[in-house]
Amino acid sequence: MRSLARGYTDASIQVLGGYLNCEKTEPSIRIVAARELLDRGWGKPNQPAEHKVEGSIDVIIRDLMAEKAKKK
Repeated sequence: MRSLARGYTDASIQVLGGYLNCEKTEPSIRIVAARELLDRGWGKPNQPAEHKVEGSIDVIIRDLMAEKAKKK
């Protein structure tokens, strides 16, 4: 499915560029087109994530390794 979707990359970029460059296009649509083009060309901005971890890193790594070993 992914490879099929990627086959539309060139056409999709052309459509987005057309919306971006057309002065008759609503400003909100032009903004969305610009954002999509930038995301594809430069990547999406990093999203900060917080995660509360209790315990020492050694214990956490040991536990993760034990879980991985159980799955094998």
